[in-house]
Amino acid sequence: MLPAKQLPLSFEFRANQTFDDFYAGSNIETVSLLQDAIINRTEPQIFIWGESGLGKSHLLRACCEKAQQVNLSSFYFDLSITNLPDPDVLSGLEQFDIVCFDNIQRIAGLDPWEIAFFNFFNQHRSLGNTLILAAINAPNELKINLPDLKTRLNWGLTLRLKSLKDAEKIAALIFKAAQMGFDISYQTANFILTHFDRDLNYLWSLLAKLDQASLAAKRKLTIPFLKEILTEELEPEKPK
Repeated sequence: MLPAKQLPLSFEFRANQTFDDFYAGSNIETVSLLQDAIINRTEPQIFIWGESGLGKSHLLRACCEKAQQVNLSSFYFDLSITNLPDPDVLSGLEQFDIVCFDNIQRIAGLDPWEIAFFNFFNQHRSLGNTLILAAINAPNELKINLPDLKTRLNWGLTLRLKSLKDAEKIAALIFKAAQMGFDISYQTANFILTHFDRDLNYLWSLLAKLDQASLAAKRKLTIPFLKEILTEELEPEKPK
């Protein structure tokens, strides 16, 4: 049996990040609440949190895409960038119907950003607009210095994204492959999950790489084909 290990495959891939393209699994309720918040404006503020790789960024981008479908203005800003810009970039964002901030934990402890975000928050909310935030931690765990901002981050609906179980990840691989335009069997999906890093972002990137390989070879993505194209990476360890 081939050893399970992470393979050093370098490939960057970003699929269409919509609600239709997101495998919800046990997070179906969270997805439904987000869609309702956009379409019916049911929640003025939603805070999504959970470990890296669960799809928080995907969902925030999906919220903006859905907003455009229902003729609402939207703005997405990922705060995970290496160098944050001047907080003056928040000026004017209060006018957008839907604003999504990804990795909001990045502003914690940065006083100019905390103050600017606090002011934006109040203006945006006073106009009846919707704010959707995402972070790796729950809002009450963020190391925010400004007490009033920390209080406001806890005002809205807080939703934790759940990790997918192995059976759900296999289903997600099959689902994502279909979204990308090709089919894989349960056995192939299970093989991928067994022999590669289980991080979802990594798995989506891997699917894209394997799809390209199968197209180039004009062969289906089967376990024998996987073993063939990844012989070196998946070669069993030699006995000592």
